[in-house]
Amino acid sequence: MDLQKHAQRPDTAPRPAELRASDADRDRIADLLREALAEGRLTAEEHAERVGGVLAAKTVGELEVFIRDLPAAHQRRAVHVSAPSRPTAGAIPADPDDNAVAVFSSAVRKGRWRAGRRIHAYAVFGSVEIDLSEALFDHQQVMIKAFSVFGSVEIRVPENVSLRGMGGGVLGSFEVDTLDSADPEAPVVYVDGWAVLGSIEARPRRGKLVADILDKVQRSVEKGLRRRSDR
Repeated sequence: MDLQKHAQRPDTAPRPAELRASDADRDRIADLLREALAEGRLTAEEHAERVGGVLAAKTVGELEVFIRDLPAAHQRRAVHVSAPSRPTAGAIPADPDDNAVAVFSSAVRKGRWRAGRRIHAYAVFGSVEIDLSEALFDHQQVMIKAFSVFGSVEIRVPENVSLRGMGGGVLGSFEVDTLDSADPEAPVVYVDGWAVLGSIEARPRRGKLVADILDKVQRSVEKGLRRRSDR
């Protein structure tokens, strides 16, 4: 058989169900099964049996079999586009909007505060905590530049934003849990920097959700229009 000619035939393209399953596909199905177990739709034995099948599945079609009798299988799935690994050119200013500095001490940013586009965190024999789980996001892209020298920088974000890491460690630990939001308009938090004999950690805080950034933008536009009409 002429493989080149065979590959060019449009009717030989694999159907979506025939595509090879990725680890992300398996994780998605496993999460749905875990939710079904928590809701009482599956018994513990059924859940264990299906999870075993998910781990052994080779194609997307084989994975879908394990949730076809669950409500999640019949919900419309939105097309998901992952956030870029780096900020858009020009979206992040060169100078920080906020500095959190801890030298033989601690610094904390948490609660209901307004997150700027660029935040610098310095921990030298100290600790910095940046908690964005209740923060107000006025911008879709936020950069946190962190430096830890014999110290620690701990970052927490809402679970429905995207999170990306770009830094590293020198005899230290740089750990960022990559997170993808299902909403393409959700904020994206980028964590960059270096941990030298220290640690930098960024993770989602489960149960904390950020409000729709588009609602805030719309309110700002409407407020501006009202001001103009009052003149």
